[in-house]
Amino acid sequence: MALVMHKEKHNQMDSSKYVRYTPEQVEALERVYSECPKPSSLRRQQLIRECPILSNIEPKQIKVWFQNRRCREKQRKESSRLTTVNRKLSAMNKLLMEENDRLQKQVSHLVYENGFMKQQLHTASGTTTDNSCESVVMNGQHQQQHNPTPQHPQRDANNPAGLLAIAEETLAEFLSKATGTAVDWVQMIGMKPGPDSIGIVAVSRNSSGVAARACGLVSLEPTKVAEILKDRPSWFRDCRCLDVLSIIPAGNGGTIELLYMQTYAPTTLAAARDFWTLRYTTTLEDGSLVVCERSLTSSTGGPTGPPSPSFVRAEMLPSGFLIRPCEGGGSIIHIVDHVDLDAWSVPEVLRSLYESSKIIAQKMTVAALRHIRQIAQEATGEIQYAGGRQPAVLRTFSQRLCRGFNDAVNGFADDGWSLLGSDGAEDVTIAINSSPNKFLGSQYNASIFPSFGGGVLCAKASMLLQSVPPALLVRFLREHRSEWADYGVDAYSAACLKASPYAVPCARPGGFPSSQVILPLAPTVENEEFLEVVRLEGHAYSPEDVALARDMFLLQLCSGVDENAVGACAQLVFAPIDESFADDAPLLPSGFHVIPLDAKTDGPTANRTLDLASTLEVGASSARRVNEGDANSYNLRSVLTIAFQFTFENHLRDSVAAMARQYVRGVVSSVQRVAMAIAPSRLSSQMGPKSLPGSPEAHTLARWIFRSYRIHTGAELFRLESPSGDAVLKQLWNHPDAIMCCSVKTNASPVFTFANQAGLDMLETTLVALQDIMLDKILDEAGRKVLCSEFSKIMHQGFAYLPAGICASSMGRPVSYEQAIAWKVVNDDDSNHCLALMFTNWSFV
Repeated sequence: MALVMHKEKHNQMDSSKYVRYTPEQVEALERVYSECPKPSSLRRQQLIRECPILSNIEPKQIKVWFQNRRCREKQRKESSRLTTVNRKLSAMNKLLMEENDRLQKQVSHLVYENGFMKQQLHTASGTTTDNSCESVVMNGQHQQQHNPTPQHPQRDANNPAGLLAIAEETLAEFLSKATGTAVDWVQMIGMKPGPDSIGIVAVSRNSSGVAARACGLVSLEPTKVAEILKDRPSWFRDCRCLDVLSIIPAGNGGTIELLYMQTYAPTTLAAARDFWTLRYTTTLEDGSLVVCERSLTSSTGGPTGPPSPSFVRAEMLPSGFLIRPCEGGGSIIHIVDHVDLDAWSVPEVLRSLYESSKIIAQKMTVAALRHIRQIAQEATGEIQYAGGRQPAVLRTFSQRLCRGFNDAVNGFADDGWSLLGSDGAEDVTIAINSSPNKFLGSQYNASIFPSFGGGVLCAKASMLLQSVPPALLVRFLREHRSEWADYGVDAYSAACLKASPYAVPCARPGGFPSSQVILPLAPTVENEEFLEVVRLEGHAYSPEDVALARDMFLLQLCSGVDENAVGACAQLVFAPIDESFADDAPLLPSGFHVIPLDAKTDGPTANRTLDLASTLEVGASSARRVNEGDANSYNLRSVLTIAFQFTFENHLRDSVAAMARQYVRGVVSSVQRVAMAIAPSRLSSQMGPKSLPGSPEAHTLARWIFRSYRIHTGAELFRLESPSGDAVLKQLWNHPDAIMCCSVKTNASPVFTFANQAGLDMLETTLVALQDIMLDKILDEAGRKVLCSEFSKIMHQGFAYLPAGICASSMGRPVSYEQAIAWKVVNDDDSNHCLALMFTNWSFV
C-alpha cells in the first residue's frame, strides 16, 4: 500500500514539473492554437489521442502550455502596442518642441515690434505719419500682396525656368507659413495634441484671405501621404474637378504642374469658385517631401488660366504639405491652406462664409488630415466595417452622396441643368436635367432615367437659421425623420430604382404612418461622419395604403453632429437604394447642408428662421430686433441649404415639379417649426442662463425634485449656492450626474419628461425629442428587472439604490454607470408626480 501511494505521489509531482517539448510537438500544438486558442478539456484529450507524438504528455501539462501560449500572445500584443504608443509619443513630442520653438520665435518677433512701436511713438511728432512702423509690422508676404506693381515679369508654360522661379518662391513662402512666423497662427479651441488626437490645428489672425494650419502624425510613408493628398477630390468634398493641364519636370528632380480646379458653392445664392494654380513637388535636403501650390496671377506671372464664365476666380496664396519621415516609420505632416475667396462678390449676409478661417480649417485642412489617418488605420486593420464591404467602396459611397448633392445644389449648365419657370414665388428653385449622357459619366446610372423619356428634377431652397446650432438641427432631422418627411414622397423617390414608377403622390394632411431603423455601416475614426443604411417601415391602416406600406431603404451620410467642433458644417444626405445594393448602385442624393456663420452680438436675437432670398432683398437693417436691451443676447446664425431630387417622365414633368415645390415648402415649414422648438433648449457656456428651460413649470419641477430627494433620502441633492428663485433649476441643470424624470402612469410605459444637460448628453437627445423616449427602451433587460423588483420599495419607502449596469442612448450607444438612485417626486400636496432617476459616473462604452 505504501509503495502504491509513493508511486501516485511521484506521478503527481512528474505531471506538475516542467516539460521540454520537441519541435514536432510544438508544431502540432501551434496548429491547434491557431484554430482554437482556448481548447476545452475534451478537445485536449482528443488532441492527445489523435497525435501520437503527444501521447507521453499529461492533459494538465497541455492545459498549462495553452495557458502560457495565450499569456505570451497577450504580452506580445501589449509590447507591440506600447512600442507603437511610445513611437507616437516620441514623434508628437518632437512636433510639440518644434511648435514651441516656432511660438518662441513669434513671441520674440512681437516683442521686437512692440519695442519698435513704443520707440516710434515716443520720438514721432503728433502730426507726422511715420511709414517705417508699417513697413516693419507688415511682413514680406503682405508687402507682396499690397504692392500694385507686379514683382515678376510675365511667364508662360513654354519657359520652364520662369515657372521654376515661381515654384521656388512658392516653396519659400509656404515653408515660412508651415514652420515659421509668416502668419499669426491662433490654435483652434478644442484641438488638443496627443498620440490619438487629430493633431495641432490653428487658424490665421489679421492676415489677408483666410488660412488654416495643421500638423499631425500618421503611420504612412511620405510618398504614400503625398499621393493621397495630391488627389484632392478624394478628400475635399467641395472639389468638383481637378485637371492637370501640364506637367513640367524641374531641373532639381522635382515636378511642376499647372492645375485648374473647380469648387462647389455652399449655397444656392452664391457663385462657385475656381482656381488656376501652379503645384510644385520636390524633396528637401533633409529628406522631407514638399507639395506646395499657389495661384498664377498677373502679379506672380505665368500663363493665363482657362476662362470660366460660370465661376468666380479665387486666389490660392502659397499653401501645401510638408511631409517628413518619422523614425520607426510613419510621417509627420504640416498642412497649410491659405486662400482668398473674393468675399466682396457675395451678398453681405453670406460674406462670413467666405471670410471664416475656421470653415476652411474644417473643410480642407482637418479633412485632409482625417482622410489620411482613416486610410492609415484601415491599412493596419484597426477598423472593421459591417457588411463585408471594402473600405475604399464605403469611402466612394460617401463621396458620391456628397458630390451628387453638391451637383444638385449648384446646377451647373455644363452638366445639363436648366431652370424651370417659377409659380410666382421665389422661395423654391426648380431645375431639371434631361441629359442622361452627361450623368452616365458621373455618379448616376442609366436606370435612373426612364427609358421612354424624362430626366431628373431638383427642388432646392436656402434658409437663414437663427439661434439653432447646426449639429443640433441635423441630429434632430436624422433621429426624427417622421417630423419632416412624407412616406409617400419617399416611396416615389425609391421608385426610380424600379421598372414601373408610382404615380405622382398627393400631399396628405396627416402624413403617412412610418418608422425608421438606422443600421450603422461605416463610421469614421473620430465618429465625425456616419455612413449608414436607414430602413423605412410603412404601416398600412387602409386597403389603399397597402401598395405604399412596404419597407424602403436609404443610404445616408451624416456629418458634423459634434456640437463641440468649432466651425464645423453639418450635413444629412441620403439616397434611395435596394435592400441588397451593389457597389456601383445608382444614387440620387437629397438632403440638408448647414453651415455656421460667425457669431455676432449686434444682430437680431429672435429664435426664428428666415427665407434667405427675402433676407437678401430686405436687408439685415429691417429685421425686427427682440430683447434689444438684453446684455446677454447671443446671435448664432447659420445657412441651411435644402435640395431634393426626383426622376420624372416627360408627360408628368409639370406634375412632379408642382409636387416637389410643395414638398420642399412643407419641409421648410417643418424645419422652421423644429428650429423654433430646439433653439430655447440649447445650453452652452456662451449662451448663458438664457437657454435654461425657463417656464414656471420647469422651476416648479426642479424644486419638487430637490425637495423630494431630501425628504426620502435625508441628504441634499446639492448645496444651494444662491437664494435666488432660479438657483435650484440652474444647479440641477448643470449637475454632473445624469438626472431625468419619467412619468408613472397605470397601464402605460414610462416616458421621459425632463432631463438635465448631463441626462440629455447621456441619452444623446434634446428636450424636444425627450418625450419620444420610453424608459424600457433605454434600460437593458437586467436593469428593467432590477427596477421592476425595486418599484414597490420606491413607492413605499420613497427611494431605492440600483446597482451598476449598462443602458443605451437614443442612438443605440451603450452607456455604463457606477450606480443609480431612483426616487419618487411629490408635488406640494405630497401626491406622486413622477419618478426621478440619477445615474452617477456614466460614460459611453
